[in-house]
Amino acid sequence: MVLQTPPLQTVESMIPIAEHDLSRKDYASDIDTRWCPGCGDYSILAQMQRGLADLNVAPEKMVFVSGIGCSSRFPYYMNTYGMHSIHGRAPTIASGIKLAREDLMVFVITGDGDALSIGGNHLLHVLRRNVDVKIFLFNNRIYGLTKGQYSPTSELGKVTKSSPVGTTERPLNPLAVALASEATFVARSYDTDPQHLQATIHRAAKHHGAAFVEILQNCNIFNDRAFADYTDRDVRDERLLYLEHGEPMLFGEEKNKGLAVSATGLRVVEADGPDAGLILTHDATRPSPDVHQLLARCSYPEMPVPMGVIRQVTAPTYGDYLDGQIEVQKFRNRADVASLLRGRSTWQVE
Repeated sequence: MVLQTPPLQTVESMIPIAEHDLSRKDYASDIDTRWCPGCGDYSILAQMQRGLADLNVAPEKMVFVSGIGCSSRFPYYMNTYGMHSIHGRAPTIASGIKLAREDLMVFVITGDGDALSIGGNHLLHVLRRNVDVKIFLFNNRIYGLTKGQYSPTSELGKVTKSSPVGTTERPLNPLAVALASEATFVARSYDTDPQHLQATIHRAAKHHGAAFVEILQNCNIFNDRAFADYTDRDVRDERLLYLEHGEPMLFGEEKNKGLAVSATGLRVVEADGPDAGLILTHDATRPSPDVHQLLARCSYPEMPVPMGVIRQVTAPTYGDYLDGQIEVQKFRNRADVASLLRGRSTWQVE
């Protein structure tokens, strides 16, 4: 049997719009928000509420599912339905919710330890299936809730309570993992740029399919200034590459540098130099994620750090395929269990 490709859904038809205009306050619960003073999670929460208010999504049509970690307090602070689930399994629970109630908008809130360690298997499968859930991974390169052990994204040689002489493991790259899993939406933002973060959340929420957003987030208690070398206000213009679909990949305070393809990957060229004509134009919709993978692997100080939507392609979701199979089954005769056991797919051992 050949699986038929279902018709593509429009984004607008899938978003449960509220009957009246909403503001950020409509998405904030009455529970006191409690993270460490100065934690980047406060900013992410505020921009999530603002981004959803821009979409005007009905709060009663939304579900936030989290795993375990500091970020996993998130559902308590949203005036929506929510579930604080178990370690690493939030994508699986979210998948079940979305498949049972396709009228709901489902979000997963997770951290670098929750998603990429015990939850790595669950993360890659929800992405490859293109389940219509929105996954936000707060990456602070540390285990904060358990007081400062190294995580799957900690740098090689990182000294922590669980690696007193430095880690001996190379870090996982969340964006590269998402792209390798064929995620249809992959993006990155960071906690100290509210406008960029809000816009990224807005775009991810509108995507029909599995959306994955890595948010660089500061843990000022156990891993302070982990990304300060390129996200601090006084250096970000020079060291970050803000991606815009259809625009050249230029960066620097004067937009005087760009990225071009080299024999081994990407390279930096001068925007007014002899190789200016080789500067790439960002195409988030490329069917092949080859250049997207190269962008995901750009890292400071050798290269600018990409921010924004790296990949956004349109494809049927897991739910779209299941809906098609359900329609087919309606016109088939239903066999009982006894008939199934007497069928050709069983045998008896004498």
